[in-house]
Amino acid sequence: MRLKAGGLAIAIAAMAAAPALAEPVLMSGEWTQGLCKAWNNEPVLTGKLVESGWVKNDQGRGFKVIQIYRTDCSRKPTAEIRLAFKDGKAACIYGGPAETAKLDAGADYVMDANTSRWEEMGRGEYGPMRAMMFGRLSFEGPMGEAMGNMGPFEAFLTLVGKVPYDSGSCTK
Repeated sequence: MRLKAGGLAIAIAAMAAAPALAEPVLMSGEWTQGLCKAWNNEPVLTGKLVESGWVKNDQGRGFKVIQIYRTDCSRKPTAEIRLAFKDGKAACIYGGPAETAKLDAGADYVMDANTSRWEEMGRGEYGPMRAMMFGRLSFEGPMGEAMGNMGPFEAFLTLVGKVPYDSGSCTK
């Protein structure tokens, strides 16, 4: 097969651009930016968490934190979203790498599962109660508050499947 110089240049440019077109790594800072945007487009999260008072339990800090990670990739949170009452909604105001060093046990959450379990929850194969009962999802945070918000909690877990990702590698 013969390629003309112009065709060769296009082929080389396409190969060089391929990594740039790859999806962000699941639970990476870049992926979590997409999670934050998806949160803000999900009425169950933006509305129901205001109605229940969940978003306002920020212990006076002005935001709540949810940190998440894949246990087959890390032993500590790699991603974080911050949520605040903004314009009458429970809004995601930050999505990126885990940064908050000191979480408030009365307001904040940490969730972890292995990659295949995150993917199952993202597809809606089961909700948070089953995930926790069968040890598929580990959870730290105000349990009573979470139990009163199972619908939004499930909507959050299914967001994982709505934000494009690469699960073939781990966050560095």
